[in-house]
Amino acid sequence: MKNFKLINNLTGWAVFFVALTVYALTLEPTASFWDCGEFIAASYKLQIPHPPGPPFFLLLGRFFTFLALGDTEQIAFWVNMMSAVSSALAVMFLYWSIVLLASKIIKAELLDLQAKDALVLMGSGVTGSLAFAFSDTFWFSAVEAEVYAMSMFFTAIAFWAILRWDALENASLSNKWLLFIAYLMGLSIGVHPMNLLTIPSLALIYYFKNYTFSWKGLAVTIVSSGIGILFVMFGFRVGVMSLLTRFEIFFVNSLQLGFGSGAAFGMVIIAASILLAVYFTQKKGLVGLNTLALCISFLIIGYSSFGILTIRSSKNPLIDMWNPENLPNFVGYLDMKQYGTRPLLYGNYYDAKLIDQQLGDPVYQKGITSYEIEDYDYQLNYDPARTTVLPRLWSQRDRHPEAYQRILGLQPGQKPNFAENIKYLFTYQLGHMYMRYFMWNFAGRESDQQDAGFVALTSSVAPSMEGNHARNSFLMLPLVLGLVGLFFNYKKNLQSFSVIGVLFFITGVGLVLYLNSPPDEPRERDYIYVASFFAFCIWIGLGAFAFLRQSQQFFAERKLALAMAWFATLMVPGIMVMQGWDDHDRSGRYYSVDMAKNYLTGCEPNGILFTGGDNDTYPLWYAQDVAGVRTDMRVIVGSLFSADWNIDMMKRKAYESEPLPFSIDKTLYKQGGPIDYVPVVENPNLKGSAIDLNQYLSLLKKKHPAIMVETRTGSSLASLPSKLIRLPVSKEDVLARHLVPDTMTQYIPDFITFEVTGNGLQKSEIMLLDLIASNNWERPIYFTHTALSLLPFDLSKYVVQEGMTYKLLPVENPESDSHLINSHVMFANMTENYSWRNLNNPDVNYSSYYQKQLMSPRLGFNLLAEALMLEGKNDMALEALHKSLNAIPDDTIPYDLSAVETTGLLLALNDSDTAIAIGKTLIERADKELSYYSSAVKQDAFEVRKNLFVLDRLQRILKAYGFNEDALKTESIFRKHYSHFEG
Repeated sequence: MKNFKLINNLTGWAVFFVALTVYALTLEPTASFWDCGEFIAASYKLQIPHPPGPPFFLLLGRFFTFLALGDTEQIAFWVNMMSAVSSALAVMFLYWSIVLLASKIIKAELLDLQAKDALVLMGSGVTGSLAFAFSDTFWFSAVEAEVYAMSMFFTAIAFWAILRWDALENASLSNKWLLFIAYLMGLSIGVHPMNLLTIPSLALIYYFKNYTFSWKGLAVTIVSSGIGILFVMFGFRVGVMSLLTRFEIFFVNSLQLGFGSGAAFGMVIIAASILLAVYFTQKKGLVGLNTLALCISFLIIGYSSFGILTIRSSKNPLIDMWNPENLPNFVGYLDMKQYGTRPLLYGNYYDAKLIDQQLGDPVYQKGITSYEIEDYDYQLNYDPARTTVLPRLWSQRDRHPEAYQRILGLQPGQKPNFAENIKYLFTYQLGHMYMRYFMWNFAGRESDQQDAGFVALTSSVAPSMEGNHARNSFLMLPLVLGLVGLFFNYKKNLQSFSVIGVLFFITGVGLVLYLNSPPDEPRERDYIYVASFFAFCIWIGLGAFAFLRQSQQFFAERKLALAMAWFATLMVPGIMVMQGWDDHDRSGRYYSVDMAKNYLTGCEPNGILFTGGDNDTYPLWYAQDVAGVRTDMRVIVGSLFSADWNIDMMKRKAYESEPLPFSIDKTLYKQGGPIDYVPVVENPNLKGSAIDLNQYLSLLKKKHPAIMVETRTGSSLASLPSKLIRLPVSKEDVLARHLVPDTMTQYIPDFITFEVTGNGLQKSEIMLLDLIASNNWERPIYFTHTALSLLPFDLSKYVVQEGMTYKLLPVENPESDSHLINSHVMFANMTENYSWRNLNNPDVNYSSYYQKQLMSPRLGFNLLAEALMLEGKNDMALEALHKSLNAIPDDTIPYDLSAVETTGLLLALNDSDTAIAIGKTLIERADKELSYYSSAVKQDAFEVRKNLFVLDRLQRILKAYGFNEDALKTESIFRKHYSHFEG
């Protein structure tokens, strides 16, 4: 078949367009939750997102923003489309890779194939590549602006390139492919380092082509490739920059030359070394070393995209994470020091005591004329009796120790042993955090709830999950076909099996061992292992190849047999796309961005908004930097506010927002300074009394000995002499400036009291207190719910809810279990100013995560209605509740617990028809749910308690408003289930 090359190329492009069409139709039109808003905003204005930075992604993203033709509403769509194109290209190169691998198994020349063999090869490629295209994890990344889609493109093209290199006989041509692969590696680091994990597989292909097989040679190749990963990941990516930093510090600090002199000298040395290596190896005829030197040079050329980070950071963009504008900052940015480290081969158990803390390498910061030491890395030494090899139970953060105990069934205070350490590795890290994800992609998924399991052939679920869009069953067909391909590959070609197997292992189990995941991840992490699923899809393609070839042996009519076999194998990706469409279709979703716009819209001009987690923050960055919404507002991220570079940013003007009025200067808030952590060291003379905030800040700015304490490393830290901090409030000034609503003047206190609940305050919290005191109520300060909940002191008494944000005011709520509400402002925001686009469109798919985000607005409508009713404004209260039901209806966002209270409020407002309809829906669902759990093998205590609460609360509400018959029926249902679960 002399025209096979053309047909094969066209088939690859056909696969590309099929995948691209699916992705384009299911693409999210705006910025998704998590990192997408950050990446879109950073691409649009070439800013600096979180470490380790994706500069090449940003450059291509910037190019795609031009396709919006100046329409800022379309920018997110086009950056999302970049992921769709990247993913479709990855699918195309996977198709060609499967064809190349399958042709090696039958030892066929691609230029001289019989038609039946050509159809078998193409059928295997189409099946495997489309199975990957429609796999759960890969499809998820393909329709949003995240780095994993483009990273998989680089993985796929690098893998295909080494197979093309392997197929060439002309050495002079084949080495050009090695240089191409090295260049791809360099570029891929500017997207995500995942592509580096293909190095062992590429090394094995190189070994099998150039050397006679031996176990020793195989072992040396694998070990060498592992060293190669470490070299590129740490020695090259970080190590070269660390070396340049040493040159820079020596030239500037010791030789007293200008900034940049050492870096320039180092770069000249590196460039000269590579040029000399290329020249002498070519002159001496050392082909292998010459190729290696050229590969390193191409790797550097590709890696040079990182230069954009320092260039743009020097211009102080609004998103300038870790400010990598000089070499010391840049190295810290690349090394991701702010994320800490995880022990891999040897380390502590979570219950180990810290017995020593030693100074490590100095941390430099650029000064006026030299680089100054501002802090040190610290080496933490734990009790050796509570250390182990291969530590898995290591994290002491937050609630992780309790989570370890829950997973392993340990009692509080029980010390884990090595057996439990290994049990956690297999049950949680390998089982829950890898195999569960693997089965999602090739067997099926229970739902899109956090920690959802996989679906085998059949499995029962709670009624509430039956309609979950993400409940998919692939009838185990992708898994079975992949296992067939795995064994077929092992039997027919051990070399290619080892290549695919190493890729599958390193990007799966190898990553599990390296990442050493702690328990209770904030979201599912399946995207980390997408390259492992890529490798398994090669086996799916080879399984299809085996099936297609074998089918011809059993039927006399081989053409018909081949056609039927083609149809049968294509059923696998066909089932995957049909099952996965509804949960991967994000078209029509806007709430992630509307939520951010609502936050901003509901605030007064020139305000300051404190946010908490990623999903509070990144959509806000998108809304301001891309959509241009409320650029007079200043957004402060609590988790970043401890960084000196972030505080520096807040002291600069941003759009229409003036600098923030801090009184603390950088000598105090710099990294390694005295307020990095401020412990409570209670002064016995105070006897539990409060300290004045202004007086404390005055002492702090003077570094007064009365509040300074020495650490074990000899440094000096500020301390808090009391857990109670007070800020005086002038009632006369508050009234004269009309700072609080007229309905709340009776709540103006003499003091605002900050009671520290822990053992100290972080720098971010000290800076917040300083801002509150220095601001003197000039600029309105707001908090999201998440930001409020993360504070180590309770501000809820002093905030007034005005919608989805809480405004800090000099008022004190006399009620401890509620917030004060400015009903006039909140009604206008919730019913008129806020956007609820497409939340009432039943054709739009909203995942469980989106649905959870909408519980807060529903609660807000309920609270608003209660406040209006207390003011005698029943018509407005009813209007607010109807707005909630119409904007966020049950048929798109199913009722949650807030609907129980909505029912009671509607009854109180004499809208019994609506209330009873909601109540009956809730009762019927709770009854079905509890009936399921009464006989289910797998129990869910939270769901049981929740539904019992719904029934109990509703029967009380119905009884209170005279609906006795409905109340008795509900009580009967409640007692039936309560006696079963609690009796």
